[in-house]
Amino acid sequence: MAKSHIGLLTLAFVVPALAGCGDQSTLSPASHASHTISSLWWGMLIGSAVILAVVLSLLTLGLLRRRGIEPDERRPVGGGTWLVATGGLAVPLVVLVVLFIITIGALPTTSAAGKNTTLTIDVVGRQWFWDVDYPGSGVRTANEIHIPVGTSVLVRVRSADVIHSLWVPMLNRKIDVIPGRTNEVVWRADRTGTFRGQCAEFCGVEHAHMALYVVAEPRPSFDAWIAAQARPEPPPATPALERGQQIFLGSACEYCHTIAGTNASGTIGPDLTHLAIRLSLGAGTIPNSKGYLAGWILDPQHIKPGNRMPATALDGPELQSLLAYLESLH
Repeated sequence: MAKSHIGLLTLAFVVPALAGCGDQSTLSPASHASHTISSLWWGMLIGSAVILAVVLSLLTLGLLRRRGIEPDERRPVGGGTWLVATGGLAVPLVVLVVLFIITIGALPTTSAAGKNTTLTIDVVGRQWFWDVDYPGSGVRTANEIHIPVGTSVLVRVRSADVIHSLWVPMLNRKIDVIPGRTNEVVWRADRTGTFRGQCAEFCGVEHAHMALYVVAEPRPSFDAWIAAQARPEPPPATPALERGQQIFLGSACEYCHTIAGTNASGTIGPDLTHLAIRLSLGAGTIPNSKGYLAGWILDPQHIKPGNRMPATALDGPELQSLLAYLESLH
């Protein structure tokens, strides 16, 4: 089978699988801020549709009234000054002023300024994944953010390379991720769920494959997750897992990735301490399963061209040992 056909079949199965992991729609708000944005969007859509309908109706009426009349028999249309002044100046001015007032009214709801937040999360955009840190907790993860429902969370964003833009439509507006600058946005989920986010600023060849998931859960579940994430991985429990760890630490992997409790402390790639429980691999590119993980290790450039992870040359037994070890990282 041709490579192009294999790629199409892969997309046919991967895209639906990942689509079930999280919703991504401005029109399905899960917070007060996103509800305000959604209401503003609907207001603009309905208003513009009404104006368009009126304009088209007047145009159609004018064409029908002059239909069948010879050009030399048509009389000049007079008395239209009031119509031009009303429809061309007064009405647009009123509409623009109203939309301006509504938009200004929406800004405080979507702004981070003045919000009382009880949790802070630092997010660093990298080509092409999201590095996530919970300050003061010892928790570092990637491409997946957990937050408690009903809690205002301050998300501080910055970039390690080029300009990115973090956008989780169901929680709030976009926020620019700029090198040398820290920007802030507040998320407050009103309900539980898994919400998909995306880089919304073109940042390179794999811009489209730079997603993340925000998991909103009850406070007890969030506290349990934080406690589990803060714990380093225990030593391998079996000889097979110990062999897998040795393969990981004996390769270039340890210089790019971190696994708490081991000598691996690299910061170039995502932290892998609790890799096995994440929803996806490659920042939402493929599902987190054994088969996809094997493909990612052996030939990541085929799956996500341009990413900074090189291929790892392993024979069959070595690959299986490494996979067993990585799948034990809960």
